Amino acid sequence: MAEPRKEKAVAKKKSTVPKKKASKIKRPKSMVVMTPGIKKEYLKTKDVCKVTFRLPKVAAPGAKKASIVGDFNSWSIYATPMKKLKNGDFTITLELEPGKEYQFRYLIDDDRWENDWNADKYVRSPFGSDNSVVYV
Repeated sequence: MAEPRKEKAVAKKKSTVPKKKASKIKRPKSMVVMTPGIKKEYLKTKDVCKVTFRLPKVAAPGAKKASIVGDFNSWSIYATPMKKLKNGDFTITLELEPGKEYQFRYLIDDDRWENDWNADKYVRSPFGSDNSVVYV
């Protein structure tokens, strides 16, 4: 019986190319991070739901002000102004009665309407556009 052939050890050559140091990951200075637009918090102590609406900066670039207009404020464009955050988003928290659906839209700088990109659904309005809907 023949003996198994032994392989000769081959010495590895050291690379003459210098190794690069691990660099930190560079992130772009302007990164869009989308967050959910509507947060619902049902309260145990009251028969209301705290609904936080968020209009992202990307939906309202350069906006100075925004308001939320809908069934819950009789479609008044002045009744419910939103707070502008440092990052350019607008937000507001409303206490709404559970078991209902509410139609709404955002009014930006008193001249441009925008829907919520995270609405529960959309319905046709009598004005030929769509309204956002939130179920509570």
